[in-house]
Amino acid sequence: MWPWLLASSGLSALVQLVTLPFFPDSPSYLLIQKGNEEACRKAIRKLWGEGDHQAELDDIMKEKGAMASTKSLRVLEVLREPSLRWQLYILMTVMTTLQLCGINAIYFYSFEVFHTAKFEEYLIPYVSLGVGLCECLSSILCSTLIDRFGRKVLLWGGYSLMCSVLALLTMTLSLQHRFFWMHYFSVILIFLFVVFYGIGP
Repeated sequence: MWPWLLASSGLSALVQLVTLPFFPDSPSYLLIQKGNEEACRKAIRKLWGEGDHQAELDDIMKEKGAMASTKSLRVLEVLREPSLRWQLYILMTVMTTLQLCGINAIYFYSFEVFHTAKFEEYLIPYVSLGVGLCECLSSILCSTLIDRFGRKVLLWGGYSLMCSVLALLTMTLSLQHRFFWMHYFSVILIFLFVVFYGIGP
């Protein structure tokens, strides 16, 4: 079954490969990069239908003007630029915490936790698949929540909840030999951690 599950990830790539030629180019790309206003208008009509889209064209023209007046910086120039320093710090912090948040440890040890929770051997791969599905669904949910709450709230909330779940998970794994129901609580916490990871970071 696993070879088929692994191969199924290629299905979405195949669908994209077949349908991509029928998608219109980005209007801003056509106008800013290619300088083709007629193709830009055509792409806008294809994306948003017939009508007056002059406001969108004006926005793209403003963006083109802003880009023309902006100097392109090299990597070392970006690192030395004082006006970009805080953005760089924030980006580095977010990317570092994303790598060190514990999601890799959760995926690595989840099989052992499921095994200790007395799941049948043949069921464990499907439970692991459910963990991955949870991450996928929570990422889709995040795309709807981000407009309502903003990225900052989701990051703070996601990391706070993940931290709480990891603390509880450490406790349940330490006590799993004393109480039989702790195994199942650990499994629930793994699913919760993955959901909060998908919604937050």
